[in-house]
Formats: sequence, C-alpha cells, structure tokens
Amino acid sequence: MAGKFEIYKDRAGEFRFRLKAGNGQSILVSEGYKAKSGCTNGIASVRTHAPDDARYERKTTDGGKFRFNLKSANHQVIGTSESYESEAARDNGIESVKKNAPDASINDTTV
Repeated sequence: MAGKFEIYKDRAGEFRFRLKAGNGQSILVSEGYKAKSGCTNGIASVRTHAPDDARYERKTTDGGKFRFNLKSANHQVIGTSESYESEAARDNGIESVKKNAPDASINDTTV
C-alpha cells in the first residue's frame, strides 16, 4: 500500500497535513496553515525535498528521544516527525518519508 498525505483542520481551524506510510502510521506532520493553498504548497515542498538527505535535520530531545525535521531550500521546517526511542528508528522514519512522499496520494478530509 502506498503512502498518502491527509489534509485536515486542527482545533484552531487551521489546515494541516500528515504523511502516512502504507501501513497507516503517521511519519511526518506539518505546521498549521491559515489557507488550504498554503497546506497544499507545503505538500508540494515535501514531495520536492523528501528525497534529499541534506534536507533532514536530525535532533535529540531533552528527554533523550530522537526526531527529525524536513526543511525546504530556504531552511524553513515543512514537516516534523514523531519522537522515536532510538536513532535507528528515527533514521528508518526518514527513509520512509523519502520512499513515500514523492508519489503519495492526497486525501483531503476538509471537503
């Protein structure tokens, strides 16, 4: 099963997207956007930048967990991962984004 982007509205009424792997697990989430067009532009940016390993910022949280941000060419964060228990799990998450994002379908739950 292929990955997919899901567009939804958060509690504040902003548009967000999440990228889900083929198994349905969320592997990347966006910030909130006031307009749906900003959200769809964010998805396009993820598709463009996901294959480039240099666009991933690998981080360790204060609590010792591991996560990553995917950044655009202007170094803005376009997506953030969940927290992982190990560096290896985080790196697997990155590989999943690289694999799933470029051809992922879009499911718009706001229509």
